[in-house]
Amino acid sequence: MNVSVALMLELGAILAVLSLLGALARRFALSPIPLYLLAGLALGEGGIAPVPAAGPFVETGAGIGVVLLLLVLGLEFTVPEFAVSLRRHLPSAVVDLVLNATPGAVAGWLLGLDASGILALAGVTYISSSGIIARLLGDLRRLGNRETPAVLSVLVLEDFAMAGFLPLLSVVAAGGTWRQALLGVLLALGAVLAAFSVSYWWGHRLGRALLHLRPDPEQLLLRVLGVTLVVAALAEAVHVSAAVGAFLVGLSLTGEAADRARQVLSPLRDLFAAVFFLAIGLAISPRALLPVLPAALLLAVVTALTKVVTGWYAARREGAGPRGRLRAGTALIARGEFSIVMIGLVGVRQDRLGALVAAYVLLLAVAGPVITRFAGARPVPRAAAGHQGGTPAAAGPG
Repeated sequence: MNVSVALMLELGAILAVLSLLGALARRFALSPIPLYLLAGLALGEGGIAPVPAAGPFVETGAGIGVVLLLLVLGLEFTVPEFAVSLRRHLPSAVVDLVLNATPGAVAGWLLGLDASGILALAGVTYISSSGIIARLLGDLRRLGNRETPAVLSVLVLEDFAMAGFLPLLSVVAAGGTWRQALLGVLLALGAVLAAFSVSYWWGHRLGRALLHLRPDPEQLLLRVLGVTLVVAALAEAVHVSAAVGAFLVGLSLTGEAADRARQVLSPLRDLFAAVFFLAIGLAISPRALLPVLPAALLLAVVTALTKVVTGWYAARREGAGPRGRLRAGTALIARGEFSIVMIGLVGVRQDRLGALVAAYVLLLAVAGPVITRFAGARPVPRAAAGHQGGTPAAAGPG
């Protein structure tokens, strides 16, 4: 079997760089996500050190990375708990849609875009990055916080909304009829409801099947990953996010199955998650950013504020205090993979809209985790700060 020397060299260099950046981020008690994104920008086309041989591997690994991020996140919860949270946050989903899609639609209209461009930009500003936020909540040890179910409910409801939005956008961009658009939306939403129903009523049987004959860690890893990738692929085939499929698999596993799956999957998740964040940066050309940076910055500021309002409202419905509401709002700021996908659907990646979205995504994907790290954190008493060498304390559940 012949393996490309260039591929091995570039991958080795990439992993070494990511390791150094991760260590640097942890040294200052930060999430490594912004540094991974900036590394991707530097290593992409037009960057200071392009890695063309590693590009296909990174692109494939990025898809696996977001699936693993949402799978492991789903393992932290159960389907009944999450179903209750989803019902509670249907009003939050309406607030989210109105507050965050409107700025994109207005911006698209002011820029003179056609219907598909306006629709795409509305989707870009509406949906947060499930992949980035899932990793961020783990990095900041906030999975057990009071406001976290609200954040996850908003994210999943956004992904459910995308199940209807993406077929609609595809038909509009292709010049199809309203009947074709309606049919695509109904099929996708039906697939989502069917998948969630299966997970709710029969998901417990999946855990028993995966633990059949007491598999060793290797066998368990192969079983869980295999099932998850199949479900994610089926979800993607009907225009539902692969992340939703992976999240539902994670929700279906409880008790011993969830505990063992989390142990064997965590190292693999960390590897491919780093590749995922790198890939977002690689997809953006630095040369295209400067001309559209002012417009992207203005749109980023406006929609960062609307996301904070969304998270504040959702966390209040969950009974979180003011700090928890602020943490929830800032956690939702980051945009990422879905925004880039939508621009690809309308075929404008190379024009001004593509450049605008690339700059917008990069700004919020980098700034979101940084803002979240410091927003709502509990103040450290002076004596405790001196004892800890100035390291900020982790945020509590309030």
